[in-house]
Amino acid sequence: MRVVLQRVARAAVRVNGEVVGAIDQGVLLLVGVTHNDTPAQADWLANKIATLRIFPATDGSSHFDRSLFDVGGAALVVSQFTLYGQTRKGRRPDFTEAARPEHAAPLIAYFVERLRALGVPVQTGVFGANMQVELVNDGPVTLIVDAPQ
Repeated sequence: MRVVLQRVARAAVRVNGEVVGAIDQGVLLLVGVTHNDTPAQADWLANKIATLRIFPATDGSSHFDRSLFDVGGAALVVSQFTLYGQTRKGRRPDFTEAARPEHAAPLIAYFVERLRALGVPVQTGVFGANMQVELVNDGPVTLIVDAPQ
């Protein structure tokens, strides 16, 4: 599993013009799944992201010293099969490394439930839908978090 994490002041996702998920301070998580990903990797990612110290310290320094828990932040999870797109050859991305929906959808749902079980408030997009994502990237801070194989 692969996550592009963006620290946000706020974020929202729309489907057909309707807001289906929105958060204030927290993280926007674009989540991709490949063929051999497992619930153990989703567990690892949920734990890592919930405790990752990516928010500034309270002393005014620029050090990253606080986690989602420390700031009372939320997560907006958006499925993103294109994270496994290959662009090395040709002019059109190849998505053969992205998991099929029957494997990816339950694993992303499991990841969301693991975050919630840890105490992170979570909003989501709609799996497989054409979504429009709006965000105010705070920092900006953007990280790629890959689960161990």
